[in-house]
Amino acid sequence: MSFIGKRCCIKLLIRIFVRITATKYIFANMKIGIVCYPTFGGSGVVATELGLALARKNHQVHFVTYKRPARLSVFHENIYFHEVTDVNYPLFDYPPYDTTLASKLVDVIKYENLDLLHVHYAIPHAAVAYMAKKILLEEGKYIPVVTTLHGTDITLVGNDHSFAPVVQFSINKSDGITAVSQFLKEKTEEYFDLNKDIRVIYNFIDFSRFQKTNKDHFRKAIAPNGEFILSHISNFRKVKRVQDVIKIFKRVSAEMPSKLLMIGDGPERTACEELCRSMGVCQNIRFLGKQDAIEELLAITDVFIMPSGNESFGLAALEAMACEVPVVSSNIGGLPELNFDGVTGYLSNVGDVQSMSDHVLNILKNPELLKKLRKGAKKRALELDIELVVQQYEDYYEEVLEKSRHLTVN
Repeated sequence: MSFIGKRCCIKLLIRIFVRITATKYIFANMKIGIVCYPTFGGSGVVATELGLALARKNHQVHFVTYKRPARLSVFHENIYFHEVTDVNYPLFDYPPYDTTLASKLVDVIKYENLDLLHVHYAIPHAAVAYMAKKILLEEGKYIPVVTTLHGTDITLVGNDHSFAPVVQFSINKSDGITAVSQFLKEKTEEYFDLNKDIRVIYNFIDFSRFQKTNKDHFRKAIAPNGEFILSHISNFRKVKRVQDVIKIFKRVSAEMPSKLLMIGDGPERTACEELCRSMGVCQNIRFLGKQDAIEELLAITDVFIMPSGNESFGLAALEAMACEVPVVSSNIGGLPELNFDGVTGYLSNVGDVQSMSDHVLNILKNPELLKKLRKGAKKRALELDIELVVQQYEDYYEEVLEKSRHLTVN
């Protein structure tokens, strides 16, 4: 090769190196907007924990929602919260949240110079993000949008024809789409005509918080006579089948001295309280309402019960598994992708109270089996450690940002 040829090759290599390093530099510390429901539900928890993890990795994270998210309880220099306030005009019977959220997003994206917007839940967040994106395009800025689908935004809304066109349009107009399970991905593709691929990124667990710790003093307060402790955590909606938990406990406690912790709150709580009274088991059941330190309750739990009628992932089950608690659950939705039958717990058909009761009793009556399932539960949870999954999100953000660079309006 001639001297000139070698010189050209060297220059080309230098340009490639500069481009690669420049790209990595651009994406090293991102400014990310997160839109979510600020509730105790799975999507709000995942969005908040993801934002906190990204902040710890030196990304700047901006939460935009109508209330501070439930788990956003500590100060972090890289975390910002932008509240969407109600607009109350006599003209409106209901405050136009979609419009005020879109306006707030435009303001935050523009003045905080965000690189990417990550919205959790399709309705209304993906649709609102598209509106904000179009407004900003008029001003010469392209903001890439990643939409994460969590479950009921697809499995319930997907069956409602009045919402379906908006959901399909919003998903298709997202720059990136993720789903929390393979089940949810397949359901979304079944319900909608999509022109984009969906990336499956499972929910995750933070082991700095969720792990089995010695809470013997706490256990004695709940079960003073050495009873086994069962627990259930949910938002007490019908889809969670919380009354099945009471029925399962009735069967279990008839054979094994047990206590049941019902953690959470919602529309089915009153019905559950009435059921436990009619069954005569209330003296061994504690309704604890919404709790922040649920890891302390899981630390004293022997078996976790999740009899849901629909579950796209099962975040509460993962939190239990991280605390080495076997899970007895239904075999619906994404649960079989998380809870491996005979390895981390057991699966039964939805509504099969007898089968679930038998599984719980089998675990409690066999100490070696309980020990084996505890190990299996933790091993599975370790595969979904927050550090591993957040890296998947970072990589996906970079893919989306790289693809959207040529769409930026100059």
